[in-house]
Order: sequence, then C-alpha cells, then structure tokens
Amino acid sequence: MNKTWLEHYDPRVSPEIDADRYASIVDIFEQSVEKHKDSVAFINMGQSITFSELDTLSAQFAAYLQSSGLKRGDAVAIMMPNLLQYPVAMFGILRAGMVVVNVNPLYTARELKHQLNDSDAQAIVIVENFACTLDEVRADTNLKHVFLTSLGDMLPAPKRWIVNTVVKHVKKMVPTYELKGAIRFTKAVKEGQSLTYTRPEIVNSDLAFLQYTGGTTGVSKGAMLTHRNMVANLEQVAGILETVIDEGKDLVVTALPLYHIFALVANCLVFVKYGCRNLLITNPRDMPGFVSELSKYPFTILPGVNTLFNGLINTPGFSELDFTNFKFGLGGGMAVQRPVAEKWESITGTVLLEGYGLTECSPVVSVNPPQIKAYKGSIGMPVPSTDIKLLDEDGNPVPDGEPGELWVKGPQVMKGYLNRPEATAEILKDGWLATGDIATVDDEGYFYIVDRKKDMILVSGFNVFPNEIEEVAAMHDDVVEAAAIGVPHEVSGEVVKLFVVSQRDDLSEKDVIAHCRNHLTGYKVPKHVVFKNDLPKTNVGKILRRELRD
Repeated sequence: MNKTWLEHYDPRVSPEIDADRYASIVDIFEQSVEKHKDSVAFINMGQSITFSELDTLSAQFAAYLQSSGLKRGDAVAIMMPNLLQYPVAMFGILRAGMVVVNVNPLYTARELKHQLNDSDAQAIVIVENFACTLDEVRADTNLKHVFLTSLGDMLPAPKRWIVNTVVKHVKKMVPTYELKGAIRFTKAVKEGQSLTYTRPEIVNSDLAFLQYTGGTTGVSKGAMLTHRNMVANLEQVAGILETVIDEGKDLVVTALPLYHIFALVANCLVFVKYGCRNLLITNPRDMPGFVSELSKYPFTILPGVNTLFNGLINTPGFSELDFTNFKFGLGGGMAVQRPVAEKWESITGTVLLEGYGLTECSPVVSVNPPQIKAYKGSIGMPVPSTDIKLLDEDGNPVPDGEPGELWVKGPQVMKGYLNRPEATAEILKDGWLATGDIATVDDEGYFYIVDRKKDMILVSGFNVFPNEIEEVAAMHDDVVEAAAIGVPHEVSGEVVKLFVVSQRDDLSEKDVIAHCRNHLTGYKVPKHVVFKNDLPKTNVGKILRRELRD
C-alpha cells in the first residue's frame, strides 16, 4: 500500500473501517496463530513461546474451563503481572466463549471483593504472590474455581525451580494463604491435553472483556466491551499503524501491565494480530533491570505512559542502547510532557507519538500519525470510523478554536456499564459517549486536551476518583469528612492530596495514610494530608473540590 488515508486526511470526513470483518477476537487469534505458527509470540524472563505453542496451550486451558462446569458467557478473572501465563489464560478464556475480567494484582481485599462480586466472576487465575488477598474475601464471592500459578511456572527446569524458590523462600514475596481446593494453572492446562475443546459459536455482540474503571460515585464500574468493540478498535489502530508495522517482524515491548486496557489492545491484541514478537516486562519499576532486558533484543516499538518514558530516559544505560531498529514510542494513559518527549527524541531519534482513549472506548479514540515530524502536544486525530464533537455546557457545538467537552461516537464505544443503567445513561446518549474531557481542535484537525474531568486524578496513567479515596478515609473512626484532589508531581503527573476534618486533635498525617494504605491500591494512597476545621461547600452541602484546588 503506497498511500494511506493519512496523506489525504480530512477530520470532517472520517474514513471507514469494517467493524464486522471478524466475528470475534477469537477469529483474529485463530487466523494469526495459523499464519505465524512457527514464529515467536511472547518472550518473558528469557523464555519464549511460539504462536503454535500459544494456540495449543490456550486451547487446552479452554478445554479445561469447558469441562469444569463453567458455561459460555461466564466471567473469569485474571490477576497477574506480565507473564507468559497471561496470554495463555486470556486467549483460553476467550476461546471457551467466556468473558475476561482483568484485575489489578495490587488491589486490596476490599477492591478485589467488589470487582469479583460486581462481575459475578466464577473463576480466577491468580499468581500466588497475591493469593493472600483472595484468601481474605473468597468466602464472600461466587468463585467456583481458583487457578494458582507461580512467577516462574512457564520457565523450563531448572530455571523454573530456581525462580520460584527464590521468590517464595529467599525474597519472601509470597505471603501465607490457604485457598483450599485451588488447582495449579499448569496442571489445568496439562489436563486439557486429554480433554476435547469445543469451539463455541461466538458472535460479535458477545462480551469479550469486563474492564473495570473508576466512577465519579466512587464505585468501580465494569465497562462491557464486546467482541465487535475490540475488533473495531484493532481495525481502527491498523488504519493508523499498518503502514509502519512489519508483519511477523516487529518486536514490541510490553512494560505496561496487560490488565490495563491500553497495553491489552496496543501491545497484546494488535501485535498478536500482526504475528509479531511481544517482550513482556514483569517488573518495569526495576528500571536498571528493564534497561538490561532491552539491551538483549532488537526492539522496534514501545507503548508506555509518560512516567515510564521519563523513568527510562533518566536511567543510566538507556541512552547507550541500540536504537537502529526502533520505530516509535506510543504514549497514552496520561499526558505526555513536552520535556520528556523532547529528551526522548534526542536520545532515540524518533518522535514520541501521543494518543488518547478511554476504557469505555476499547480504548483508542485518537492518535498522532507516525508520519508526524515532531512532538505537537496534541492527542492526534480521530481513528477511522470515529466521530468527535466538542460541545458547550448547554450541549451546543462550540465555535471553531473554542474549548468544549469532547464527545465520541464509533464502533469501539462500549455497550454500557454492567448492571448500571443509570450510570450508562449519564455517559451514553444516542450512541455518543461524553468523555468529560475538555478539548480544542486546530485548523489541521489535531485535537488538544486542555482540561480533564473536573474531579478525576490521573496518577501514572491510572484513573483515581476522589469519592473512593474520601469513602475510605471516612471509614476511619476519627475522620469526620474528607476531600481528595490531585496535585502536580514531576514523576507520576499527579498524586493524591487529602483534606481531612477530624474530631481528634492528635490524628496525624501518618495515621491517615496508614489507614488508606490498608484499603487502597498503592497509587491511590494519598501522598499529602492536610487537616482543616471545615471544608468549603455549596449551599446544599456538596464539597467544593475546586476551591481546595485553587
């Protein structure tokens, strides 16, 4: 293909993709593993599996799931970092006609219990490092099956034994748990060899993922993403990137967690579709180790968030890596900062592309084309078959150049929130999704986010909603009321700052933070606590976070 739609792009006349080209993600997977069966699909901790092996192992796990009493359409959770087990489990669940529920491994017992019960998960695949969290709440869920795995389970012996022994007995990274009746994930996959996998009929309206996102009410909601939503977004991303992806040849670096919608699509699904190698980084926070791993492979594409890019460019050894084969970094999840983008370009010789998306949009809405010559500070142009409009507070289109709330319409927009018709109705109107983000558009059709959802806090690309933080703070016996806002942070973009009214004069910042840490994932825990005699409120008693920010 010599020319792409990008060369003659008019954002007012959106090009079209065929959202019904494939009936399901499973169709794409099956075609890809057949075409690229002898090629490496995933690499982790020095071990690789081919597309043929991924095909076999995921089919075996699917067969086990089908034989275990689970039904087509049942929800199965995955709670693990980036490991070879993840794609085996995920594609196994999808191939069994079931629904994947991605769970952050760092969730507290409270957060995990809510997500398992809200999704009505019938089974979970979990790394034993986090099994103690599940142990606390399992009795209060509908789980019928627990599949346990260890970090090194898919490595060959003796490396497998060494890794698992060191993790459990030397580094003491596996807290005590019971989980009676749990079965080893590797055993389930092996037993699947002697079982018959029956491919179910999967139609594009079937749910593929329940992807949980924060809510302004403080309750995490399950975005219902159908197979059609996901297929459409893969086709849309292909419309942007297919001219720069070498099918079967590229090596994409997956440092973002696969349970996050950005990495799930931009790394896993896109590059499985194109038969490319995927380097899974289990612990990207170990930046020296991450850079060491990069030095071993001719990586070509690296999606990430601003904090990841910033961490890499400030890690000794990164600038000495071989960027001969490198094509681009793709930033999403949070705003890419200009100083980071400029330093990235000076080191790698490539432009750091920026895109924009939401969990509710599977997730990609817009992206900068790889043909751009320099960082623009823009979220790019709408992907194919996507309409964007900017509206004022009265729902009217804003004049050219003026800021307005960004609304999205396209085949990637979710079906709705699971069991939450009122929340769905608030955000979805006549097929249009109200993002709550304020944006402008320039004469060339490039969009710019000028403000975010008024209350949402964005920490390293993860949405943090104040109500959840405030609800947890209020669980403390000595907290009368609380209000959370985001404040700028040079590394993570923002961190949580909590304002507290206490009935005790000696309640300390340390006490409040320790309490929150017991109930919240690390990135949600307040980094600053300020005590006040009262909080600013409206005449009906609603806390004015805006005044606290000001």
